[in-house]
Amino acid sequence: MNKESKIYVAGHRGMVGSAIYRKLQKDGYTNLVVATSAELDLRNTTAVDEFFRENQPEYVFLAAAKVGGILANNNYPADFLYDNLMIQNNVIEASFRYNVEKLLFLGSSCIYPKFAPQPIKEESLLSGYLEPTNEAYAIAKIAGIKLCQAYHKQHGKRFISAMPTNLYGFGDNYHPENSHVLPALLRRFHEAKENNLEEVIIWGTGTPLREFMFADDLGAACLFLMQRYEKPEIINVGTGEETSILELAHVIAEAVGFKGHIGFDKSKPDGTPRKLMDSSRLHSLGFHHQTSLKEGISVTYQDFLSKIAVYAK
Repeated sequence: MNKESKIYVAGHRGMVGSAIYRKLQKDGYTNLVVATSAELDLRNTTAVDEFFRENQPEYVFLAAAKVGGILANNNYPADFLYDNLMIQNNVIEASFRYNVEKLLFLGSSCIYPKFAPQPIKEESLLSGYLEPTNEAYAIAKIAGIKLCQAYHKQHGKRFISAMPTNLYGFGDNYHPENSHVLPALLRRFHEAKENNLEEVIIWGTGTPLREFMFADDLGAACLFLMQRYEKPEIINVGTGEETSILELAHVIAEAVGFKGHIGFDKSKPDGTPRKLMDSSRLHSLGFHHQTSLKEGISVTYQDFLSKIAVYAK
């Protein structure tokens, strides 16, 4: 892939897609193709086919997806399964039909079994039961992985799949019910500070262990993999570092400037008790993340503050 290659970033307005797009721009790639969801509904097979026929991209980063937190995944399983299957099926098939040189499909750490051995190796895929609360999303992503591998096996296509850990960063979703844990806590601590509250309540027990990666580090990893990884086997993208939800809450409280108490609502779900990715395969290729959790949360909070009128809705 050279600087003039025609590159399509699907989902360029999302947190992951925008991080990939920023990285490509920063590194001097000049022939980038994008379309908003209003301009191109990726669930529409005919529309996607027409887009690929007109634009003829050489490389595709498939970062478009319907995403949400535990509550959203649990409440809208049909939407998460159908929409994501349609998005990825249409883009991957069109990439095959229009002779895309290489495609990178973005999966998720939720593809792995709920009680997969820790840290989670790529070989754990399909070795046990999924976490029930996000099963629909996970099944869609697993189907995307298998579709990429099938095109590789049957047609020799260079379609690869990367599995990111939990992400946060610019353009995250701060909806009070449908967001992931880090942005949800960031908003909650901010509002508590603004309203002079004495306590912030965290869902669950605070004990689950999670790994968090700044989205711009993932963007850099995606470009790295597009340039240097060719195997059909999935590859994990993470930091190799983990923190408890309670520890995360303290880092966020410090970034926000909240001085009150942290409590727990144990009636709410914890989700998977521990989820750390084994990213040794990626690290052995020479890629490592650059942003610490404390630094990343500080930068993300400033982004939140700059767009607070939008997030307050």
